[in-house]
Amino acid sequence: MTSAVSVEEMVKETGMTVFSGKEYLKSKMITTSDISRPGLELTGYFQYYPAERIQLLGMTEISYARKMEENKKQAVMKNLCQADVTPCFVISRYLPVPEELNQAAQAVQIPVLRSKLPTTRLSSKMTDFLESRLAQRRSMHGVLVDIYGLGVLITGDSGVGKSETALDLIKRGHRLIADDRVEVYQKDEQTIMGEAPKILRHLLEIRGIGIIDVMNLFGAGAVRTETEISLIVHLENWGPDKQFDRLGSAEQKVRLFDVDIPKITIPVKIGRNLAIIIEAAAMNYRARTMGYDATRAFERNLNALIKENSTNND
Repeated sequence: MTSAVSVEEMVKETGMTVFSGKEYLKSKMITTSDISRPGLELTGYFQYYPAERIQLLGMTEISYARKMEENKKQAVMKNLCQADVTPCFVISRYLPVPEELNQAAQAVQIPVLRSKLPTTRLSSKMTDFLESRLAQRRSMHGVLVDIYGLGVLITGDSGVGKSETALDLIKRGHRLIADDRVEVYQKDEQTIMGEAPKILRHLLEIRGIGIIDVMNLFGAGAVRTETEISLIVHLENWGPDKQFDRLGSAEQKVRLFDVDIPKITIPVKIGRNLAIIIEAAAMNYRARTMGYDATRAFERNLNALIKENSTNND
């Protein structure tokens, strides 16, 4: 889990420009994804001022500041700038930066940033970036692949064939996100995201060959940086004493953070093409999410046949 993100990282990610305080970007750290719009504070109300948040000023705040009395404006801007607490000020729509704010910010080494984006879009962009960077993370053993736009996490014991299956899927036109270790985090109440650790990005380990760079061998279209995890496919060595679901009616779930992810278990046996099977599993899952369930269709047909045979026997 990342406890803080530098203002410099956020500037690079969101494409903002630095109005002043460029030398403070690396040292200023953001510890929360919440964004504050200091409207009440401009009126002089500081009883509850979340100074640890990014302070975002849009058209409303800048217009109000223009009409403030000079002495009051200087006092308010000075109170907004909390040394060692406030990470930065952000001005949307390339609006003019109040000189009083800029002077007060520079006095306590707080960067002032600007963006051409409207206030709401800018706030959403910063929040998305910060939530992904500051979210609690978990490292999982497995391979994450994008199959027809569906994030499939392949799990199983070491040596069961996860990486080899991923290589086969890549050759079939699908995309690799992570091999061996998958960094998992919760984006929102319904979404779990997965990405590769930086040191393993675009790399795949194949026993007998070693490490291969998927991007260099297969091109940029064969990899992705991250994806939502929609399905977990667990590979398990087949055995005569093991029972596996044959109809697809035994639904399994794996809870990651606060979200339940569907899981299917596929037996591994010599002669089985796991890549094609996993590809079919992903397509079948997508069909279910769109309202078509082959298992239920089979059960309906079976019940209709039983009813028909019962009527004929009568």
